[in-house]
Amino acid sequence: MKGEGLNLMLVSLVVALGLSLYVGRMQAAVTLPPDAKPLKRQFYKKLNTCANVEAFVSHQVKLWWQEDKSITAKLLKLLYADCMVNGCDGSILLDGPHTEKSAGQNSGLNGFILIDKIKTVLEERCPRTVSCADILNLAVRDAVHLAGAPSYPVLLGRRDGLESNAAWVDLPSPSIPLEEGLAYFKSKGLDAQDYATLLGAHTLGKTHCAYIHDRLYNYDNTGKPDPSMSKSSLDKLRQQCPKTLKKGQKDPTVFLTDKNGEKYWFTNNYYTNVLSYDSVLKVDQDLLFNYNTTQLVLEYAGKFEQFRREFALSISRMGSLKVLTGKQGEIRQNCRVPNKSNPKLN
Repeated sequence: MKGEGLNLMLVSLVVALGLSLYVGRMQAAVTLPPDAKPLKRQFYKKLNTCANVEAFVSHQVKLWWQEDKSITAKLLKLLYADCMVNGCDGSILLDGPHTEKSAGQNSGLNGFILIDKIKTVLEERCPRTVSCADILNLAVRDAVHLAGAPSYPVLLGRRDGLESNAAWVDLPSPSIPLEEGLAYFKSKGLDAQDYATLLGAHTLGKTHCAYIHDRLYNYDNTGKPDPSMSKSSLDKLRQQCPKTLKKGQKDPTVFLTDKNGEKYWFTNNYYTNVLSYDSVLKVDQDLLFNYNTTQLVLEYAGKFEQFRREFALSISRMGSLKVLTGKQGEIRQNCRVPNKSNPKLN
């Protein structure tokens, strides 16, 4: 199994997460990516530069979450859009006409205002010290914990990217075939377990009807619905997503896991939906059609604690992809602009 010879730092992380790894299922990675090696627990506290950074972030996230439970899903999407494109460097936060934020695949992303608020608080207490990339990773951890996921240690020390380019955005569509999705994750440094586990974030949030219209009315250009969708789900979703929108009608949204609905609660209902052919997105239902991912669906549907623990590991792995550390990148004073373009610094 991958991960033999864990260094002390990673052993500490795995112990802290309380992971109970299932050895026989697949050759799953159980360590963080090599890029994560320079990252450290309590990075700012050890440097005596911003000892209370995690408490500051947690407080702001909790205040926001108490008013808007959907912030958990929004931050998860933000982290995914950042890390899976060009590494976890906070480049998704940069404004501009040709940035990752402006790319079509990232339309509808949200959560930027909360990150700005946290950055403002930290700049008042620890000027030019904490990166936007670290803030995003901490905010996601705190938000998913408030929603019912386990809290987990976030290794810190990321620095912010100097640029953002819409041409880098290669995020797959919600209808990507399973094998292509697995290949995409592999190209980024993640594996099948990460794929099936991180898709479990769809236990939270919504999707637009446009992304499932083909499943409901014209799957694979057959003029019929997707045969892998249960009749009860098909009937319900057709009521929420009409075949043709009325003039001026906005594209409706539906919850990805209706049992949670507006509670935005972190559960394993997502996996029970996969087993009963009630998944909203094709990318989710397809987990049932691959041996490795099917095994994970069965395990997570029956063992919520296992899903919670392994979600913590997989999101930590994703949050460590292609990080900038040391003298790479910079610590942005404003998460929306590189320092060289910040009029307050020039």
